[in-house]
Amino acid sequence: MKILDTKLLDAKLLEPAVFSDNRGFFMESYNQKTFNENGIATDFIQDNHSLSVEAGVLRGLHYQLNPHAQTKLIRVTTGVIYDVILDIRKGSPTFGQWQGFILSASNKRQLLVPRGFAHGFCTLVQNCEVIYKVDSLYSPECDRGIAWNDPQLNIDWPITNPITSDKDSRHPLFANAEINFVYNE
Repeated sequence: MKILDTKLLDAKLLEPAVFSDNRGFFMESYNQKTFNENGIATDFIQDNHSLSVEAGVLRGLHYQLNPHAQTKLIRVTTGVIYDVILDIRKGSPTFGQWQGFILSASNKRQLLVPRGFAHGFCTLVQNCEVIYKVDSLYSPECDRGIAWNDPQLNIDWPITNPITSDKDSRHPLFANAEINFVYNE
């Protein structure tokens, strides 16, 4: 597995080794020893699975406040998504910066989203299934979000009229979002 740095500090793009033959393929999607050897000491405790039936579904930007912040390991098992992360750690050299990635069932890339990042994605095709590991359980009282279309962030989403939930359409702008993350704390 290749573990690649992104332009945002501490976020990683993973490229699993894929072994293909006439039957299909095999790959390790997660290996705790490999993570530890690469300085990623995260104990995942839950797997989540979402299905977005339509192309153009946008979910996010989501995060959980401390003390229930989550590290996420995102992968796509069916379809193609444009996955976006935003550094919301005050004092981080990349605070307020975002980066987007194409994750798909065919490229098998995964994205490690550390605590202190907001996360969202939009589906580029129908019937996208996204599976992600988290290292902290869902906490409704710590659940927060940032407007996906905040002009200050100027995220270059590859869709124009996304399908969002009522909840995601009401998230505050980045400048008004409740954030309790401090870089290196």
